[in-house]
Amino acid sequence: MPDLVIVESPAKAKTIQKYLGTGYEVIASMGHIRDLPKSKLGVDTDNDFEPQYIDMKGKEDVIKNLKKYAKKCDKIYLATDPDREGEAISWHIAQLLKLDMNENNRIAFNEITKSGVKNGINNPHKIDIDLVNAQQARRILDRIVGYKLSPFLWKKVKRGLSAGRVQSVAVSLVVDRENEIKKFVSKEYWSIDAKFTAPSSRKVFGASLVSVDGKKLELANEAEAKVFLERLKGAEYIIKNVKKRVTKKQPSPPFITSTMQQEASRKLGFSAKRTMKAAQELYEGVDIEGVGAVGLITYMRTDSLRISDEARAAASEYIEMKYGKDYLPAEPRIFKTKKNAQDAHEAIRPSMPEMTPDRIKSSVTNDQYKLYKLIWERFIASQMANALLDTVSVDIEADNCLFRASGYSVKFDGFTVLYVESSDTEEESKKMLPPLEAGNVVKLKSIDGNQHFTQPPARYTEASLIKALEENGIGRPSTYAPTITTITSRLYVEHEGKQLKPTSLGEVTTELMREHFKNIVDAKFTAKMENDLDEVEQGEKDWVKSLHEFYDDFAATLSKAEDAMEGKRVKVPDEETDIVCELCGRNMVVKFSRFGKFLACPGFPECKNTKKIVQETKGSCPICGKKVIQKKSKKGRSFYGCEGYPDCNFMTWNVPVEEKCPTCGSSLFQKGGKSGKLICEKPDCGFEKELK
Repeated sequence: MPDLVIVESPAKAKTIQKYLGTGYEVIASMGHIRDLPKSKLGVDTDNDFEPQYIDMKGKEDVIKNLKKYAKKCDKIYLATDPDREGEAISWHIAQLLKLDMNENNRIAFNEITKSGVKNGINNPHKIDIDLVNAQQARRILDRIVGYKLSPFLWKKVKRGLSAGRVQSVAVSLVVDRENEIKKFVSKEYWSIDAKFTAPSSRKVFGASLVSVDGKKLELANEAEAKVFLERLKGAEYIIKNVKKRVTKKQPSPPFITSTMQQEASRKLGFSAKRTMKAAQELYEGVDIEGVGAVGLITYMRTDSLRISDEARAAASEYIEMKYGKDYLPAEPRIFKTKKNAQDAHEAIRPSMPEMTPDRIKSSVTNDQYKLYKLIWERFIASQMANALLDTVSVDIEADNCLFRASGYSVKFDGFTVLYVESSDTEEESKKMLPPLEAGNVVKLKSIDGNQHFTQPPARYTEASLIKALEENGIGRPSTYAPTITTITSRLYVEHEGKQLKPTSLGEVTTELMREHFKNIVDAKFTAKMENDLDEVEQGEKDWVKSLHEFYDDFAATLSKAEDAMEGKRVKVPDEETDIVCELCGRNMVVKFSRFGKFLACPGFPECKNTKKIVQETKGSCPICGKKVIQKKSKKGRSFYGCEGYPDCNFMTWNVPVEEKCPTCGSSLFQKGGKSGKLICEKPDCGFEKELK
């Protein structure tokens, strides 16, 4: 009989079956098969947190199938994902099939390629019980917080609310940032900016006043700026010195889970959930024309920057062939993994670096292609030579006032020929300067005082929130995407464009949690718990002891909070709008339901008027001319349609913009993000314009 290999998904099973051949039968468990019961806590807190696992509803046929195949096979291998959760799934399957826990029946694939699968099947090992216990501890912690704390929130705030260890901290971060913005007082300041003409080339360049009489310049208002503008009238501007140097710019390391999610958000506009879905598909295997089913990337839940020697050699071979030896670093580039990272896997990279994005484009979905291209380019660039920049800093003096201009030119493009990392903040790019020498007199073309105002901190985006969670040691690679999905679907946080804004529900809940359960929303406390779980995984701490350390204090805190809040209830304030109820004339307010936000009359129950919240756009329908409004699909993805639906059924995924079509005058729509194009969707028009 063939040996049995059990994985989670059919796609993964198909790819692995291809490499193992007829001597093996590969089947899927369809994810978890056992879990804690949904109807009750399912954890015996009086008996060392004994979990009460049950077979999951809806998995009866899967379980029956697993048992049927297990009876036929002499050897069974458990090949679930190589992380805590995957180890726990293997352990549950082993319990179900009554496998010997001392047998080497666990195999792991960092990449689902021919060599990756063969290496895994040839190196079986025992189920790592420390890894299983770390996952059990996490699951039980989350169950205790959810099932003990959520009812408290139902009674004191609103039914249907949920609480969670990581999600509560994530919401508190968003709330704290919003409070910073509300408290921020903008201050006025001024700058003095000049434009000069170079003596030899006659080219114009800019410089700003940085110091006066040897002291740093700080201008609070227009009057102070005018003093120096007056002082500089008729002054001679002489170049005091020119500093030139060559600076090196290093490539970013290959992706880990958090940086992949951040960069996919910035460059592609993907949510963390969308990124991980595409990454899972790329890892499990895709049918590539001329190749067959193959896993295109290594395992996508990792915080290690390690790269195998084989992958590094393959990247170097490609770089030399494509760009030449000059684009290879003098020594192989090795990135240092942070201290608390789990180094079980490599960084996220293409499993076969020679498989270029163009090679696979026709065989994959649009999301898969975009993400693979990002991962491939980031990895190849990480193994390329530094970029070299000629930087120039020029000091110009007039009446003991010092102006400074800076710029750069690219001496050698290095890795930037392929890839440059994005940033959460808009960085002002330096411009190239004309040839300038010390002692030159430059001619003043213009000089102005410019008003500015200090800006509040930016709201979090998905990318910057993931970065904050990672920097604070909150959560692990597998938790970032589900955490953000949870806090938005539970309406604690909402998207405003790309930014994350707390709802009134999120603010009230965080305030209540902070008052009575400060540890749950404390970043340092949550980070310590994550470190405790890491110690359990490494066999350095007992998982039951770790649970006791949390629960004993938590239970006392919960009892104290229930006593303090006896007979009290917290009201979530309504957000008033300027939309008038046509039935009674009151201003309608925003309400929340499990289906999302809606408008309701505050006069309820006397007036029961409700409305959908309509988000208008800047565009007009190319069919009938009515307004185009933003809508949400069942999966939460934004699309755009005519407000006249169902009389007019115009719909598009492309974003309407203010600009009009020069051919027909209809609204234009942006397709493909920042690097895409503007198109006219009026039938038979066909106008398109590439975005620069």
